[in-house]
Amino acid sequence: MANGLFETAHFRIAGDCGLLVEYGDGIDPVVNLKVRSMAVVIEKNMPDGLIEITPSYRSLLLVYDPSATTPAVLQNTLITMEQRLAEITIPAPQLVEIPVCYGGEFGPDIEYVAESHHLSVEKVVQIHSEQKYLIYMIGFTPGFPFLGGLPESLHTPRLETPRTLVPEGSVGIANAQTGIYPVASPGGWQLIGRTPVKLFAPEREKPILYKAGDRIRFKAITHDDYNRISEKEMG
Repeated sequence: MANGLFETAHFRIAGDCGLLVEYGDGIDPVVNLKVRSMAVVIEKNMPDGLIEITPSYRSLLLVYDPSATTPAVLQNTLITMEQRLAEITIPAPQLVEIPVCYGGEFGPDIEYVAESHHLSVEKVVQIHSEQKYLIYMIGFTPGFPFLGGLPESLHTPRLETPRTLVPEGSVGIANAQTGIYPVASPGGWQLIGRTPVKLFAPEREKPILYKAGDRIRFKAITHDDYNRISEKEMG
């Protein structure tokens, strides 16, 4: 096994209509590329009886109709598909820039993050906003991007007690990850800022602005910038 990637896929039964296919054992871009590549192959050649595909960091969950197929049939089909990966072209990732107003009312935990690492708040903002983060997966709530690539100097544990309500657009840190709350929801991540951009809008032609495999870069903005963009998003 190299880079956390299994030599062969591991298959596990997931309930009475699910098959979990694991391609690696950790958060790793090589493993995630394999997951996304297999998702593309399957979507282009949907097996009979397969209802839904849900990719994650290191695995795919296949939801199927038990009256139309079986885990054994799907397993054999996926093994055959895996042999065709060299023929598949993964869509080129896009770089999505997300403006963020850091600290203050928008980032109530940024001082804690700074103090935990003996950094100034300004340094936290600089480190956080100068990276290009890989979107490993989207989930938890519609459009929530789980981002890899957070510098170790900002790794911070989740809150001991999660908040019952995290405002829409909040940007947070949880251990080695960073992410954005596209909709208001409970959550236990350390909040360091907020974006005025509406990340999930079901009425839009493109409800979510990015997809797994894309990159996100944060751009620090002022409070006035936040208000201006927010008014534009609402209008």
